[in-house]
Amino acid sequence: MRYLIRKVLFLLIAAWAALTLNFFLPRLMPGDPASIMVAKYRGMLTPDAVKALEISFGIDSDKNLALQYVDYLSDLFKGDFGLSVVYFPQPVTKILAKTIPWTVGLLGISTVIAFVLGILIGIQTGWKRNSLISDSIVPISLFLNAMPYFWFAMLILYIFSFVLGWFPLGGAYDPFGSSEGFTHVLSILKHAFLPAITIIVTALGGWVLTMRNSMINVLAENYVLFANARGLSDKKIKYSYVARNAILPSFTGFAMAMGFVIGGAIMTEIVFSYPGVGYTLYQAVIGLDYPLMQAIFLFISVTVLVANFIADLFYLILDPRVRYGVS
Repeated sequence: MRYLIRKVLFLLIAAWAALTLNFFLPRLMPGDPASIMVAKYRGMLTPDAVKALEISFGIDSDKNLALQYVDYLSDLFKGDFGLSVVYFPQPVTKILAKTIPWTVGLLGISTVIAFVLGILIGIQTGWKRNSLISDSIVPISLFLNAMPYFWFAMLILYIFSFVLGWFPLGGAYDPFGSSEGFTHVLSILKHAFLPAITIIVTALGGWVLTMRNSMINVLAENYVLFANARGLSDKKIKYSYVARNAILPSFTGFAMAMGFVIGGAIMTEIVFSYPGVGYTLYQAVIGLDYPLMQAIFLFISVTVLVANFIADLFYLILDPRVRYGVS
C-alpha cells in the first residue's frame, strides 16, 4: 500500500509540473498566437478584433500571469484548449479528436505487435543463447535498433509505392473511394501497412536485445539453479521462473513507448503524410500554432505519466518483492 501511495503522489506532482511547464514555456517563446494572426491578415484587424483573439487564445494582456495561470487550469479541466492558428477558427479539441484515433490505431497496434514479437524472440534467443539462430539474431537486432526509422520509411515507400506501385504514396485512406463499408476498411489497412511495417521493424530489435540480455542475467540467479535441481521441466523454468522475471525491465520501456504513441512517430507520419498527431504537431510547428503545440505536448506528458503508473501497477502483480517491500 505504501508503494502504491508513493506512486500516486509522484503521478500527481509530475502531472502538476507538466501542466505548469506547458503553461510557461509557450509564453517564453517570441511572439504569440494573436500577433501571428495579425501578421497573417497583414494588419487588417481592428484593435477590438486583436483583443478578442488574445482572449480566445488565453493570453489576455490585461491579466497578469497568475490570473492567466488560473484561467489556464480552469479551461483545461473544462476540456478547452483554445483555438488553433493553422486551422483557425477550429478549436484545438476538435483537431485532436480527428488526429488521435489515427495515431492510436496505427502506432498503438504496431507498438504492441513489435513488443510481443520482440519479447517472444528475446525469450528464445536468451534461453538458447549459444545456438546458431541466437548468434545470428543478435547482429540483425543491433542493425534494426540502430537503423533510422525515417530512412527505412523512405526506402520502403520508394520501393513498394513509387517503383512497384503496390501501396499508396501517402494518406490514411482513398479520398475518392467509398467512405464506409469493407472497401473503406480495406483502404485504411492498405494505407497503414507500410507505416506499420516501419514502426514494427525498427522497434523490434530493441525489444529483442532487451529481453535477451534480461534472460541471460536471470538465468544466472540462484533460484533458477534451484529450479533445475528440483527437476522442473524446461518449459516451466523458462516461462515461470526466467521469462516472468526477465520481462520486468521491459515493462518500463513498453510503458514509455505506449505513452509516446500519442505523440506519434513524427517522421514516419510526415514521410507517409499520415494524418496523425505527429503530422499535426509538425504542421503546428511550421505554422507557429502555439495552442495546438501546447495541447499536443500536454497530451504526450500526461500519457507518458499514466503509462508509467500502469507499468508500476504491473510490477505489483508480477514481482512479489514490490508487494511485500523486499528489495
